Amino acid sequence: MNTQIILASASPRRRELLKQVGLCPEIVPSRADEAIEPMSPEEMVKALSYRKAKEVAERLFLREGTGTAEEVVVIGADTVVAADGEILGKPKSHADAVRMLELIQGRTHHVYTGVTLFFAAAEETVTFAEQTEVEVYPMTAAQIDRYIATGEPMDKAGAYGIQGRFAAYVKGIRGDYNNVVGLPAARVCRELSARGLF
Repeated sequence: MNTQIILASASPRRRELLKQVGLCPEIVPSRADEAIEPMSPEEMVKALSYRKAKEVAERLFLREGTGTAEEVVVIGADTVVAADGEILGKPKSHADAVRMLELIQGRTHHVYTGVTLFFAAAEETVTFAEQTEVEVYPMTAAQIDRYIATGEPMDKAGAYGIQGRFAAYVKGIRGDYNNVVGLPAARVCRELSARGLF
């Protein structure tokens, strides 16, 4: 495949998911403003993924007027965890991480990832969102504290990483596992394949 993939994210998890399916992205983190008005989790991640992809695409191609003859695809993504109608971002403190984990333990919550693909040659964008349900076993206060002490929750939406030590508390999922990690890689590949790019 001669298509160049640019990931508008510094997330090592998203980079590894793309590499896992045979895509080797160039990393160009977005500088887009992520402050956004209240909206549903699905609409929020779609809007933020679009904002991220657009900022990188404009910076690399559109503003400079250079264009591109070959196909370059910019991928923007945003992931949030939602429980009881509350959107859970990255915890701001230890106490915030405790609050989030207490909210999701022993029950089911939802993870949304929005993705925008910007096809530079055609200046076309495709935006979608995937939802995955995650059921968590009950956790004691001591288990929550031990998990937070690993440092793993502090840079992750919802205060957990499903691919890390939190796997010990995941009872089950319904939907795309990779969506919870940070990118629905199979859906990305299907969008590329529909255009003969994968």
